[in-house]
Amino acid sequence: MLVAVQVCASDEHLITFSSADGLLISADRYTPHAPDKTPLIVLFHQAGSSRGEYNEIAPQLNKLGFNCLAVDLRSGEYSRGKDNETAIRASNKNLPTSYADALPDIIASLRYAQKHFPNRKVIAWGSSYSAALVLKVAGDHPQLVDGVLAFSPGEYFSHVGKSKTWIRDAAQNIKTPVFITSSKAEAGDWATIYDVIGSAYRQNFIPETAGKHGSKALWNRQADSRSYWHAVTLFLDRFKTAKGYPQKTK
Repeated sequence: MLVAVQVCASDEHLITFSSADGLLISADRYTPHAPDKTPLIVLFHQAGSSRGEYNEIAPQLNKLGFNCLAVDLRSGEYSRGKDNETAIRASNKNLPTSYADALPDIIASLRYAQKHFPNRKVIAWGSSYSAALVLKVAGDHPQLVDGVLAFSPGEYFSHVGKSKTWIRDAAQNIKTPVFITSSKAEAGDWATIYDVIGSAYRQNFIPETAGKHGSKALWNRQADSRSYWHAVTLFLDRFKTAKGYPQKTK
């Protein structure tokens, strides 16, 4: 697998690796901690966005004791000063870039994480359409993930020919810890997905305030970001030790 590394500011490094069809995926590595001792969170953005969605969130996750990989998926555009390099490459190659077309990029990213961070817990984190896709991966490819955080998931794929229960059908097979959240108004959009996940694995947070869509709910400029961070931190604490941690399903 082709990997290129470019040193950027602080602990951030730009890397590339291949998706299933050979398309190069760009990602920022935020890895200040020893890779052989630290869980890795792989961060995926929402529609029209890029890995820049996480340039404030990833350093905070570093402070909580996690390494991170923020990925540009082929369905996206721009966020917080960063163009989506994967989407630009896909467009230049005339490749399809619907939400569903990004699924192989997510799988490739998680495989990259497993290869380069062996024997570490790998946690998939999604935002909006990618939140739905990481739930699908957790159900269909349980060997790739040790946990999932999904910010504003939903059944977003019927317009590209997928079943209206495409995500729910996969989610019922999840056997790894899952955290789901969203804005308050969106809670009903993922309720049927959440309900099919085993009660021993699922956890959710619905804000008392209006909240925000996707991972940007954690941006400091959001008035209620602290409540989201509190819920996220409580969920992530379980990944810092092996005690009481469910075994990965083979």
